[in-house]
Amino acid sequence: MLYAAYEMQRTMMAGASALATLGAEWMANPVNPMAHTKFGPVVASGFDVFAHASATYGKPAFGLDKTVVDGREVAVTEEIVLRLPFGQLKRFRREGVEGAPKLLIVAPMSGHYATLLRGTVERMLPGHDVHITDWRDAKLVPLSDGTFDLDDYVDYLVQFLETMSADGSGRAHVLAVCQPSVPAYAAAALMSADQHPARPATLTMMGGPVDTREAPTSVNTVATQRPHAWFEQNVIATVPYYYPGGGRRVYPGFLQLTGFMAMNLGNHLVSHFDMFKHLVAGDGDSADASKAFYDEYRSVCDMSAEFYLQTIDLVFQQHALPKGEYFHRGRRVDPGAITDIGLLAIEGERDDISGIGQTKAALTLATALPEEHRKYLMAEGVGHYGIFNGRRWRDVIAPVVEGWIVAHDAR
Repeated sequence: MLYAAYEMQRTMMAGASALATLGAEWMANPVNPMAHTKFGPVVASGFDVFAHASATYGKPAFGLDKTVVDGREVAVTEEIVLRLPFGQLKRFRREGVEGAPKLLIVAPMSGHYATLLRGTVERMLPGHDVHITDWRDAKLVPLSDGTFDLDDYVDYLVQFLETMSADGSGRAHVLAVCQPSVPAYAAAALMSADQHPARPATLTMMGGPVDTREAPTSVNTVATQRPHAWFEQNVIATVPYYYPGGGRRVYPGFLQLTGFMAMNLGNHLVSHFDMFKHLVAGDGDSADASKAFYDEYRSVCDMSAEFYLQTIDLVFQQHALPKGEYFHRGRRVDPGAITDIGLLAIEGERDDISGIGQTKAALTLATALPEEHRKYLMAEGVGHYGIFNGRRWRDVIAPVVEGWIVAHDAR
């Protein structure tokens, strides 16, 4: 019923959005006498904000078709290197440029598409052969393709790294943003224990919940104040049968978005009011910047119920990894097996998703790793989103990541 109710509401709001768009265009049309009054622009702006807030969004495009390498502009094309049922390995090929360090950016499977990291990819493109985990919307995956849980996530990362190093170019580098810090760390530990030739040369973890006992946030509190059975009974829904994944049990993206919006409802209301004021004042550029952010932020997808519930259980409730009780397909994950991977932990001073110390814990758990292979950065004045996007990411954080990769690149 939950999913059906949402679909009904989404359909109704889509119609309302279309009507509001027509109203905004009519109130701003020069042939309409009211467009030349003080009242007209106010009404048009109100319609515009409502139309944008009530619109539905699909998967956005990365739209990165060029970058600058050594002072010259080069074309960028997207290619799928490996396609698996629940995600694909996407490469941003820089035409005519070879030999740069390979970088796998691991996007979070947390309700948003990998395009949320567009700014992360764009900043790293000039100096790296960038690949990204492009996760698929679970409601589009047929039941015949099986299930996907946290163990599968780790297996996918191993396969992606194997694919990236198959040409003999050496070990790739990994940049895990938020949630994937845990499975990426687990994959690094397992591959290190096996001395896997494709194990990463470096692993950068940004705002990740490695040990959520450190400085718990409201997100951690929500995950721990209710029993595991509550999540299974209250936030898991069945995909309607008019989608390819009909019948699949999922944690719907719209629930994740609702939770994130509710956490900072005041800020979101202020942002939309500011958008309204910009439109009234004729400041289209500022309004468009806000719209672009929300176009991305509100583009959500579903994740499989198995993955979501296993993450809640192992990462947020049992704290299995820092307690040494995390098992991957019956095999204990031992961070002490990491001996030659450069670990970089990055946290934001104002991060309200992953508190201070949660990511840094990964450095302590790697007990056999030499000190020169560990590094910690606390980005002052930076919130969760600012760790991987925006000016502070581009000017302060990214240079540290680049330097870490250079220092450990063994090509």
